[in-house]
Amino acid sequence: MAKLLFLAGSARKESCNKKLAKFGSVLANELGADATFIDLKDYPLPIFCEDFEAENGMPENAQKLKQLFNDHDGFFIASPEYNSAYSPLLKNTLDWITRPSPEAEPKWVPFKGKIAAIAGTSPGALGGMRVLVPLRMYLGNLGVHVVPTQAAIGHGFQAFDETGRLKEDNQLPLFTSVIQELITVTTKLSA
Repeated sequence: MAKLLFLAGSARKESCNKKLAKFGSVLANELGADATFIDLKDYPLPIFCEDFEAENGMPENAQKLKQLFNDHDGFFIASPEYNSAYSPLLKNTLDWITRPSPEAEPKWVPFKGKIAAIAGTSPGALGGMRVLVPLRMYLGNLGVHVVPTQAAIGHGFQAFDETGRLKEDNQLPLFTSVIQELITVTTKLSA
């Protein structure tokens, strides 16, 4: 069974990307995966700076997040689009997780060889599709295998019903295919 981690690149309480990541974890569990949703708001981190790291070491929340990524076979990121790029929160979080632990470990352990899927949603019609290209490239540079299928869910403020599920019939099949591909590829490559 694929063990998958779900998160959004937003800490905002009513973030539509957080809703998308939560729904993705529910859907993944329904499709037979062992899925866990985390909220980055629960893991505050300082802005990455090597001087800070040299003086203080790796922050406890960075260590916790690194362990979560190590403990999962793959992950899903729902990313907001900030001026055609991913959020500073997401970049800072992933940068901290790439830092080596005190024990000598190979580079990028939490990411190298892992499987990921990406999606985004936004209030506009494009659904954050412009962020998916740089996010895919960034994850690829960390050694992550990002599945080809991705989703950009437009009109994110109206996209979810009161239970947190996608309500548009034309959006649900594409999003389901993203989650199913993540499960399938992760299961095959982890076997």
